[in-house]
Formats: sequence, C-alpha cells, structure tokens
Amino acid sequence: MSKITVLGGCGVVGSIAAETLVSSGVFDEIIIADIKLAQAKKVSERLGSDKTSAVEFDAESPQSIRNAVRGSSLVLNCVGPFYRYGPLILRAVIDSGINYVDVCDDLDATEKLLEMDADARQAGVSALIGMGSSPGVANVLVKFCAESMLDQVESVDIYHAHGGEKIEGPAVVKHRIHSMEMDIPMFLNGEFTTVRMFEESGKALEEEVEFRDVGRYGVYAYPHPETITLPGYLKNIKRVTNLGLVLPPAYAKLIKGMVRLGVTGEEPIDIQGQKVVPLEFAVAFILSRRQELMTAAGLGEPMGCLKIVVKGYKNGEKNTYIFSMSSRGQGMGEGTGIPAALGAILMATGKAGVKGVNPPEICVNPMDLLELARNSVSLGERKGFPIIIEHIDKDGNLKTLDLFG
Repeated sequence: MSKITVLGGCGVVGSIAAETLVSSGVFDEIIIADIKLAQAKKVSERLGSDKTSAVEFDAESPQSIRNAVRGSSLVLNCVGPFYRYGPLILRAVIDSGINYVDVCDDLDATEKLLEMDADARQAGVSALIGMGSSPGVANVLVKFCAESMLDQVESVDIYHAHGGEKIEGPAVVKHRIHSMEMDIPMFLNGEFTTVRMFEESGKALEEEVEFRDVGRYGVYAYPHPETITLPGYLKNIKRVTNLGLVLPPAYAKLIKGMVRLGVTGEEPIDIQGQKVVPLEFAVAFILSRRQELMTAAGLGEPMGCLKIVVKGYKNGEKNTYIFSMSSRGQGMGEGTGIPAALGAILMATGKAGVKGVNPPEICVNPMDLLELARNSVSLGERKGFPIIIEHIDKDGNLKTLDLFG
C-alpha cells in the first residue's frame, strides 16, 4: 500500500502539493499533517477524496514527527522555514526508515541536510531535497541542457520573480529576512565565494532582468542552494548564480528596510513590561503592510517567472539556452507545490530513488519530470507547467524551441 504523509499540508505549498498528489492517483492514502489539526481536516475534506485524512503534528518535536509519519512509504516535507525545521524533520524521517522529499530552499539548511547523506544511505533511505521551483525544476532543466544540448556548460544564471499570492505566511517572510542577513554563496570564476546583499560584493551582482509575462525588474543575490550543488555536478563550470525578487518591488524594499534597521533579532527585548521578539514584530509589521503595497502596485493576482540562462559550447561553438516558466493567476503555491508533488510521484514510482540525501540534479531524470508534468498531473484546468526554451546561436540568432517537438 502506497501511503504518503504531507508535512505542513495546510500551507500554501503543502495544500497544492496534496491536491496534485490526489489528482495523480498514484497513492492509496494521503495524510495531511499540520500543527493546526482543524485546518488539516478542512484541507482533507476540500480535496474530496476518500484517500485523504488529517493528523496533528508538531515540527519541533521529533517524537511527534515520528508519530505522524509512522506507516508511511514516503514523506513530503513542506514545513518552513527550513533553516529551523528542515534538519530536525529529516533526522526523524531517516530514523523512521522512510523515503523523503522536500522543498528546502534555505542554503544553510541544505548544507545540514546533505551532511546526513551517510546516515540516510545506512538506513536505506532515499531523500530528494529542494524539489520546488528554485531549487528544483531549475536544477533539472540545467541538467537537461547539460545532457542534451551542450558539450560543456560554462555558466548558469538563475533568476526568479514572484508575488501577489492571496496569503503569505510568517515562515515565508522569515525565510526572506534570513536570506538577506547571511553570507550568500556564489560560484564565480570557477571558485566558491560569498557575497553580502547590502555590501559591494552583493551589489556587484544586481542587474535588470526581463521576465516573460511578468515584466522587467531589478534582482538581487539569493542564497538558494543551486550555487553549491550544481558546480559539483557540472564539471569545469565557471559560474553559477541565483538572483531574485519578491513582487511588488516596494514590498521587497520594505523587507530590506527592516533588515537594514536591525530589528530582526530573535533575542526578546522589554517594551513597557512585555517581552517582544524583534523578528516577530518585524514579520507582523511587514505582513500588515503587504496588501496596501500590492494594491498600490496594481498587483491583484499571483504571478511569477523562473528564468534560467545556460551558456556553453556545442561542437566548439558558443551557444546560449534560456528556459522560462511564467504564469499569471498562479504563484508560489503552484510553482513550488506542483514540482514537489511530481518529485514525490517519481520517488514513489521508483524513478528518483537514489539512496542518500541528494539534490534534484542527482535524483531526477529531466524527461521523466517533464513527461509527468505534461501528461499525468492536472489541477482543474491547469496541467503541468509550461516551459519556453529559447536558443541563441554563435551568431546571435534567437529561436524558440519546442521541447517535445
């Protein structure tokens, strides 16, 4: 019997992932696990399937995690922020001897997850980490380009812009704040280095990027894990970067401003006799302004675009491939939740079962993912995720390619 437990199944990403899993028909039982049991039950009921049920669990308790996943053949972890919960959850799942997929996009958490590789191998566990949009689909498309289009990849630049979701949770804002405060790894000139967003090293990477169906925006350094995993997969590569933006730009500016002010610490301070955690205040304030900023920008629906520029050589000649996944009316939930569910389906059907802890470029066959997205999974009228591929040859001529042509 195939049973999957979706940890954080009530969230924006987890609920979409669960819906996708139901539509696939692959699993006999789908468990929606969340600290909010009443909400988990509502999600289960909304999915309208006798295969779904709900269970309560606390991501801070290893025993609660083990109880929630007991009897599962696979765990899909959508609980954020991953820098806080990712390693704790994976450890509990490995100890339970269960295969695992997550959407971890925190760099430091990814490093800790990868350190569990030997333990996962010893337990016979396959763990596919970072199976969202970026990281996730981005890694797989780069792998596709390296295997099918180029003899040698010279550089990979990953760009993303998204926003406008109806709901944005505190975990998402904390992830963004965390990303702005840390040393951000990049792979430049054939070497690993780090940059700081608000220092010259980070500013040197900022650029204006045209996003299909979304617009032209300035992007800044993001600590997504592709910059540490792809150089290990792509031999002799010179550059891997990850730059992004949350929309609207005024919202990104607000979050940056709170970080610059230094009101994002986690040590409680006394305010008129009450203990207040600055980070919690900052997150609450940011979220209180979000709708106003979206309205002022005319952002009335979710939208986003993932853009990947891969440069290299084919038969000794320079070639550039540009992959774009864009949408309006769909946001982070679909952009992350659908790929996560597809990764879980591939794992459950024996197509991503590499023992140990591995990123998508190690576990996922590109055509398996792309065919599954095109043919097997739908959400209402939505099917898979559209990918536009553009090719620029050595003479600068641009041509749009048909992926399945």
